[in-house]
Amino acid sequence: MLLKGLWVLGRAVRDEPHMFAISVAGSVVFSLLTIATAFVSGWVVGEIALPAIDERHVTFGTLLLGGVAILAVSIGKIIGIFGRRLGAGAMQFRLQARYRQAVTRRYLRLPLEWHQRHATGTLLSNANADVESAWYPIAPFPMAVGTVVMLVAAIASLFATDWALALVGVAIFPTLLGVNVAYSRRMAPRVARSQQLRAEVSAVAHESFDGALVVKTMGREAAETERFAARTVELRDATIQVGRVRAVFDPVLDALPSIGTLAVLVVGGLRFRQGAVEVAEVVSVAFLFTVLAFPVRAIGWVLAELPRSVVGWERIRHVLDAEGDMAYGSTTLPEVHKPAALRFDDVHFAYTDADGEPGGDVLSGVTFEVPAGRTVALVGSTGSGKSTVAGLAARLVDPHTGVVRLDGVDARDLTQEALVGTVALVAQVPFVFDDTVRGNVTLDRRTAAGHPVDDEAAWSALRLAQADGFVGQLGEGLDTKVGERGTSLSGGQRQRLTIARALAGAPRLLVLDDATSAVDPRVEAAILAALRRDEDRQASILVVAYRRATIALADEVVYLERGRVAARGTHADLLATVPGYADLVTAYEKAEAEKEREHVFDDEESVTA
Repeated sequence: MLLKGLWVLGRAVRDEPHMFAISVAGSVVFSLLTIATAFVSGWVVGEIALPAIDERHVTFGTLLLGGVAILAVSIGKIIGIFGRRLGAGAMQFRLQARYRQAVTRRYLRLPLEWHQRHATGTLLSNANADVESAWYPIAPFPMAVGTVVMLVAAIASLFATDWALALVGVAIFPTLLGVNVAYSRRMAPRVARSQQLRAEVSAVAHESFDGALVVKTMGREAAETERFAARTVELRDATIQVGRVRAVFDPVLDALPSIGTLAVLVVGGLRFRQGAVEVAEVVSVAFLFTVLAFPVRAIGWVLAELPRSVVGWERIRHVLDAEGDMAYGSTTLPEVHKPAALRFDDVHFAYTDADGEPGGDVLSGVTFEVPAGRTVALVGSTGSGKSTVAGLAARLVDPHTGVVRLDGVDARDLTQEALVGTVALVAQVPFVFDDTVRGNVTLDRRTAAGHPVDDEAAWSALRLAQADGFVGQLGEGLDTKVGERGTSLSGGQRQRLTIARALAGAPRLLVLDDATSAVDPRVEAAILAALRRDEDRQASILVVAYRRATIALADEVVYLERGRVAARGTHADLLATVPGYADLVTAYEKAEAEKEREHVFDDEESVTA
């Protein structure tokens, strides 16, 4: 653990060499002047205080000289402290900022499959608590380096003063190191357990808060409180274990310099009787051990935090070294103003489990196409693979075998800019940022043609999404803050806002994954009809559909059963020839009718299609 901890500290030095140099320089200045303080104090006692006591007289010049010497050393120590703390603080906070950003960038580059295998609380802990833990020893680290310089200089000074007094120092300092090594070995597993439990507590809390609606409507408050309490108690006990080990270690560390001072006074008294040393030298050495007590603690602080630092670093590295990046190609699509064609060629796909092992196929040999400018409805029962097809179309995941093509080009060969400029996905669950309506629609983007998404484009997209009516009625229009996850909006309003967000980028292929489930059927039909008519935003459309009216608007229907394309054709043809399809659509229609009777959908202000 000690070697791993030193490697982490070495990484910090390589990442921030300039701040480390400043802080260590300040620490060395402070350390050397601390030793100088001991000898200046001894000189003042031996050359000024004792003669003044013997002669009952002291001159002003002598007092002034002693005062100037002490003041000069003190000012030098203040400068050293300033440099050490400024450099160490800047180093620590810059490292924390750098690795928080690195972890977050890595999160954004890793595929959804990786995120689905890790609890949100753990990911939050990696980016926050683990980063802080990894670089927590940085604050005392430069002081510890300066203290090492101080110890070397102190031992050299001791040998220069008297060999017997030097042996006292040689005995104390290795003992100090040995205590720290033993402490690190006992502390490491306890700190690792504590860090893991912090992540688990965070995960349980996040899940409970995120699912507050389910918890409250199902009356699960007590059960969730008990679940959270169980993890919290485990964390409490683990943290107490860490505290117990530290409680044993800290007093020992505090006692060692004091024991050294006592030993110096005993040995120094004997050596003084023998005439080997002067009083001033004994005072200097005793004072040296006294002033060493606090700086020596810096070494203890660093060694005490090394187990925690190593655990934090290893948890960070788990993210930074994670594999599975979706590499982008170098191919672009030149026709940015025309609808894009989508084709699935014998696509197979399976999700992986928590250990990264693939499970059974979700999609098996899926082949179909969305011709340029056409609308294709994807219909199937729950678990048939519809959302997986939508994710593959937007390249949120890649097929295990087979090819997904956009305008005849393998999606894996496209640049990231070409992909996001061509395809827009509106997911089942609408996500709205804690921002204004404008911020949520534009996202400070540019279209594939390079034009900024301005207010005019935002209003145009809102009109197509049938969202301009309710946005116009909001207090501040586009400048209205919608709250975290759009809490000030209804479910249907959030869905229409996310559709407008997708349309604002003028995509050439629009993928709607059950993106209008909370919207009144009349408004959904108006949205799809408007998309088909709009000349400025002509796009091919792949829509995961349930409602008969929506399906009927499609040029073709692809019917999925258990991850396979069971049938393709027009809605009328499939109704007449595929019993399973007819039964499914009829069941959907009955469910929708029941929703309408129960007024499940939002009250719509207007339909502007």
